Amino acid sequence: MNKSESKYFNTAIKMDKALLALLEKKDFEYITIKEICTKAEVNRSTFYLHYENTRDLLAECSRFVIDGFLSYFPQTPESFTKSLQGTNHSELIFITPEYLVPYLTYIRENKRLFKTMLKHIGTMEFEKSYDKMFKYIFDPILARFDYPKEERAYVMKFYLTGITAVSMEWIANDCREEIEKMVGIIRKCIFGNKNE
Repeated sequence: MNKSESKYFNTAIKMDKALLALLEKKDFEYITIKEICTKAEVNRSTFYLHYENTRDLLAECSRFVIDGFLSYFPQTPESFTKSLQGTNHSELIFITPEYLVPYLTYIRENKRLFKTMLKHIGTMEFEKSYDKMFKYIFDPILARFDYPKEERAYVMKFYLTGITAVSMEWIANDCREEIEKMVGIIRKCIFGNKNE
C-alpha cells in the first residue's frame, strides 16, 4: 500500500469510528455530515472524496464492524479454512458457547450500530459483507459434512437467517436478556430440547 492509499484508508477508518461514536449518542437519522467531520477531524470536502452521503458511510461502517468481528478469530480467514481440512466433525459445529458468546458480546457492544443497520437493511448490502464468512467458514464446513455444492448456499442462508432473526429480536429488546440465555435459545432453535 503506498502512502496516499494508506492516508485514504486511515481517513476512512477515522470516519467509520466517528460514526460509531456518534451512534452511541443519537440515532443515525439525526447525525449530520458536519458532526461526522468534526468527530473524525476531517473537513467536509474529505468526506465527499470518500462518500456521496451518510448512508454510504453507514454501509462501509457495517463492513468495518463485520471485519472487526472476523478479527475475533485468532487466524486469518484463509488459514482458518486450511485448518478445517483435518478437524473432527464435532469441532466444526460452531453453535457452542465458545463461538456464540463472542458473537453475542460483539452485537451487544455494537448494539446501536446493529439497530441502525437493521433500519436500513435494504441499503446495507449485507450479502457483500458476509461473502468472506461464506467463502472462508461456512462453505468449507458444509463441504466437510458432504453437502452437495449446489445445496450449500441454501443451507448457509437458512442457518444465517435463523441466527440473524434471533439476534434481531434480541436487539429489538435492547439486548436485555443475558448472553448465556441467548446462547441457550439459539442452541434450542438448532438442536431442539436435546441441546447437543
